[in-house]
Amino acid sequence: MFSLIACIGKNRELGKNGKLIFSIKDDMKFFRETTLGHKILMGRKTWESLPGKLKNRKNIVISRRLVEGADKSVSDLKAFISENESSDEEIFVIGGGMVYFELLPHAKNLYLTEVNSSDPSADTFFPKFDKSKYSKELIKKGKENDLTFSIYKYIKNN
Repeated sequence: MFSLIACIGKNRELGKNGKLIFSIKDDMKFFRETTLGHKILMGRKTWESLPGKLKNRKNIVISRRLVEGADKSVSDLKAFISENESSDEEIFVIGGGMVYFELLPHAKNLYLTEVNSSDPSADTFFPKFDKSKYSKELIKKGKENDLTFSIYKYIKNN
């Protein structure tokens, strides 16, 4: 099963210039605790933006070529999806924008930190989705550095 996890602004902003727009300690802690011990799937640019391999997770990178340092490189995304979509194992999709777009139709859960702010200079966005197709659970609300945010888990209705 696939789950998408992201921190987004009011207009679904994710990033700009290869970096996250919002850096919220509680969101980073939630991300770390939620993905620990799981497989994480990401695009090559997301992999390159990280300070290194994310520990205690199996780092899987979508790329046409072998990615040094990753636990696994996936060149055929469609095959990877069909091999893993019906698994009970939760695989977290951590970015970037195109990877979220490709995996959204296959995801059972969306873990979204929704920040009550926007950035007009964003160049990467989380895909639009029909919220009526999901049930929504509030995990946490918070405020940090003048940013208010809510962490939600959206669960796709059957």
